[in-house]
Amino acid sequence: MAQGTVIHVTPEQPTYAVCVLGTEPQLDVCGSAPTGCTFFSINASPGVVVDVAHGPPAKKNPTGSSKWPLDPGLEVSLRMRAASSSMGDQKVQISYYGPQTNPVHALLYLTGVEITLSADITRTGKVKPTKAGKNQSTWTWGPRGQGAILLVNCDRDNPHTSAMDCTDDRVPDGADVQDMSLVTLSTRTPRDFFSKHQLVLHVAKSEMDKVRVFQASCELSRAVISMHPSRPRPGTAPSHPLWQTFPEHLLWARFQAPRAETVPEARSGWVPRTQRGTPQEWREGDSEFHNMLVQTQDDKLCFLRAPPLGSSILHELDEIEIGYIQAPHKALPVVFDSPRNRGLKEFPVKCLLGPDFGYVTRGPQTGGVTNLDSFGNLEVSPPVTVGKKKYPLGRILIGHSMYPSAKSQEMHQALQDFLAAQQVQAPVKLYSDWLYVGHVDEFLSFVPAHKGFRLLLASPRSCYKLFQEQLKEGHGEALLFEGVKNKRQQKIKDILSNKKLREHNSYVESCIDWNREVLKRELGLRERDIVDIPQLFKLRTDFTGTPKAEALFPNMVNMLVLGKYLGIPKPFGPIINGRCCLEEKVRSLLEPLGLHCTFIDDFTPYHLQHGEVHCGTNVRRQPFSFKWWHMVP
Repeated sequence: MAQGTVIHVTPEQPTYAVCVLGTEPQLDVCGSAPTGCTFFSINASPGVVVDVAHGPPAKKNPTGSSKWPLDPGLEVSLRMRAASSSMGDQKVQISYYGPQTNPVHALLYLTGVEITLSADITRTGKVKPTKAGKNQSTWTWGPRGQGAILLVNCDRDNPHTSAMDCTDDRVPDGADVQDMSLVTLSTRTPRDFFSKHQLVLHVAKSEMDKVRVFQASCELSRAVISMHPSRPRPGTAPSHPLWQTFPEHLLWARFQAPRAETVPEARSGWVPRTQRGTPQEWREGDSEFHNMLVQTQDDKLCFLRAPPLGSSILHELDEIEIGYIQAPHKALPVVFDSPRNRGLKEFPVKCLLGPDFGYVTRGPQTGGVTNLDSFGNLEVSPPVTVGKKKYPLGRILIGHSMYPSAKSQEMHQALQDFLAAQQVQAPVKLYSDWLYVGHVDEFLSFVPAHKGFRLLLASPRSCYKLFQEQLKEGHGEALLFEGVKNKRQQKIKDILSNKKLREHNSYVESCIDWNREVLKRELGLRERDIVDIPQLFKLRTDFTGTPKAEALFPNMVNMLVLGKYLGIPKPFGPIINGRCCLEEKVRSLLEPLGLHCTFIDDFTPYHLQHGEVHCGTNVRRQPFSFKWWHMVP
């Protein structure tokens, strides 16, 4: 008998009821009173506590008075001290009195039962016994919060199916069990209690497609709750019959589908990692590019996996983002599949989804997507503090249009809703629709530093300053793109005298400066936290007839960050004294931070396709050491 249950008695006839320890069912004394009665009294067995209150406000008093008035505001509640040893072994007698009638008695036989459904509400990775009646339904954030954490069971442990485990009605083996969370059902009842009673698990209809419960057995496979909703009584949740005889059951609960929404008692979230995160594995798309990276990067940093689809994979970061989900007992990498499918539609499911590697997607899978739905337009800052608010998991950064119109582009609302629903990395919208491709990774990046991190911003102003210095030193004849086949070379002096190019980059600088102020405000940054990376842009007309910016030479902020090692697009800048002046400038800015710069020729496979090193790589990084549920959104 659950909290809020009302027991109705019938005078001069016995009534039988069950009371669960820790609940306080109401006794309908007034509604059960015979006509003409104005007072009542109650006598109860020692194992029953009766509280009588008049309200509002209701003040509880023990049953010490011989008679109580039958007032409209009367409240009578019952509590059981212990579980019963036999059926109906506790009694409550209600006696009704009237001015001209003899006392009328109603007899209630009570059976006390103890039922505990325990989960890992303390978030230690283990289910601990919970005192009867303790509220487990309130989910709270913070290091001292409570409430179960469930993994979204979105990997594929079963090699004989192409679907995610969350769609299965059976648990094939112990590996799948590790993706679930343990729930323990304990009961103390009279021996023959379940011969006439059923134990029922209530699941709200709105949550039934998100969670599934399995009963532990030799095969760990029996689903004990159906996901087909029943017809509940008004104001109640649908219920499903479960166990009938055993005093204790081990259950396994898992999320039915990888959704952003959560159930009240348990939560799970997807967390993307910042570029500063320690890499576990990285991959890229082009075969020649792959070989070059292997030769230039420290192989102790990560494990390499050859691209299964060969050199046809381009702009892999635009297609997928690898984050993770985490519960106290386990963390699981999960690939977030962009709806912007450009040659990699089947890749995440066929090549990444598998044992302990999950999958999730959002947004329309056909049509209705734009460049801004690619994940080069999804970045995460390092952990930051903004005023008194801490973001220990960083903040999500997405690009959008400053002035929405029929020609502007926005990230699909389904993607935005999913990212916002994770709650722990409050998204920040940046202005990126001024770019031809429209991704935030075209003008920003994050790198580690001796203390904290630095935000790198593409800077036409810095590039013009560098070229002006070289002109003053007599290097005006030095060539941009020297050594690049089929590319028109440009002298420093001609770049500086190109008024149209100046106008283009003045506009670009204003767009980047707008984002600069947003980033400083939303990430709590100061100017000393920002490094300007020399870069020039040019405007070209997109399909809507709107001028948009793209990098004039390989965009150096669009880099691969592997710890302190940086894979930077080779800019093919003017050669001064045998060295590229753009590379030397970037080295002078980043190497004092303890970083190692490697410049990679991505001109043909990526730059000419409107992308760079960052667009063509993807990194699986270690989860944050900070547990996401310890944050208070």
